[in-house]
Amino acid sequence: MIDLIKKGILTGVGLGLMTKEKVMDYAKKAAKEAKLTEEEGRKLVDELLDHSEETRKELEKKINDQVKNTLDQVGVATKEDINELKKMIDKLQKKIEGKTKR
Repeated sequence: MIDLIKKGILTGVGLGLMTKEKVMDYAKKAAKEAKLTEEEGRKLVDELLDHSEETRKELEKKINDQVKNTLDQVGVATKEDINELKKMIDKLQKKIEGKTKR
């Protein structure tokens, strides 16, 4: 019964996009409607919260990967690229300064 409730909540709601409070509210309502024991209700809430966090992390990673891929395709310089260029400029400036002092 609990699995059926979980599946219904997980498929019916974008669990990864829900706040902790909303997940808890949905789980408590579902537990009450299904007449689950207090322990079963807590277990349901905990499992849904864990799943929500995992889903959120997966979604965040996918978004970050997609943004990075898009920026790479467009040719936008990353922070690392810019830092590397700054280092190269600093080295060149030091060389120029060394030659002009002579």
